[in-house]
Amino acid sequence: MQLAKSMSRLGTESAFKILAKAKALEAAGRDIINLGIGAPDFRTPDNIVEAGKKAMQDGFHFYTPAKGLPQLRQAVVDDIQKYRGVDVNPEHVMIVPGGKPTMFFAIMMFGEPGAEIMYPNPGFPIYESMIKYTGAKAVPIELLEETGFAFDPDRVLSQINENTRLIIINTPANPTGGVLERDVIERFVKGLEKHPHVCVLSDEIYARLLYDGLEHVSFMEYESIRDRTILLDGWSKTYSMTGWRLGYGVWPASLIDHAERLQINSNSCPSAPVQIAGIEALQGPQDAVEVMRSTFDARRKLIVELLNDVPGFSCIEPKGAFYAFPNITGTGMKSKALEELLLDEVGVATVSGTSFGHLGEGYIRFSYASSTENIKDALARVKDCMAKRV
Repeated sequence: MQLAKSMSRLGTESAFKILAKAKALEAAGRDIINLGIGAPDFRTPDNIVEAGKKAMQDGFHFYTPAKGLPQLRQAVVDDIQKYRGVDVNPEHVMIVPGGKPTMFFAIMMFGEPGAEIMYPNPGFPIYESMIKYTGAKAVPIELLEETGFAFDPDRVLSQINENTRLIIINTPANPTGGVLERDVIERFVKGLEKHPHVCVLSDEIYARLLYDGLEHVSFMEYESIRDRTILLDGWSKTYSMTGWRLGYGVWPASLIDHAERLQINSNSCPSAPVQIAGIEALQGPQDAVEVMRSTFDARRKLIVELLNDVPGFSCIEPKGAFYAFPNITGTGMKSKALEELLLDEVGVATVSGTSFGHLGEGYIRFSYASSTENIKDALARVKDCMAKRV
């Protein structure tokens, strides 16, 4: 068989490879602690589960409109108004199976040979993978530890040229836990006003997972660029619904029809009963969201303290999401080698910083979406392992 050359440019998400390896080691009898996969360890709240069950019992078994059920799109509009203070048209909302389709569709729309798309590095690996798949040039937005893994707006703006079509922003961020604060975003938006040909994909999937009293600042707030901003969000992280596969995009009027055609050509529509569960998640009690967020906050403080006690490690405090991204240069090891060592020798699954781009070398990602007991046990193993080598 002769595959299209573009398949050789398509990468993957290493966390799923590590998850598979960890599961295989567990099946072989190893005691594995998985701090690699980015998935909340909480059950989906019962009211959401019951809504999904009732939807199946009530006959929600069929296709829905490609953009999703109207009542769910309206619930999304209401939620955006409540948490972002922005009014959007429900006709510009498209419900999709998870977070990735929105980024996939956006990159497909703008990516082709000769085009440039900017993306955060270190950042979610599918950004770079999809950009390269389309044949576009992937231009990294450098995220540095010394700035809390925020970017320099002036530097990013200076990289824009006539070939730049899309800029991907992720705040709070995976894998760093970095958060862009309002002053940085406002400087960036002001500069973008001089580049009306550039669209923004704002990945805000961790918008409700912020700490230390920080506010979430959405790119949708800025009217001057709203007509060229795509908002990505969903249910996976906020409501512990990773396996339900439910997300949404808010698209500019000029792009929503294109997004809908891509949906029709790829997956037709999201699951009907899952959409009903999504309505309950947004409109039902929000207590569980705060319980999860506050629990993550306590784990965040714990894991940072323990990581900074590991020989050769140093870790700044993440401000959002549920990832710690320690600097491991003091170990003298490369990121991938350390990832393999920790899993193979002490049974702790992590993700190499290079899985998130070349600027992730010298770092390794720990997910603290796991129990306090697991975090303590895992870091004790890591500390013991490194004490013998550093």
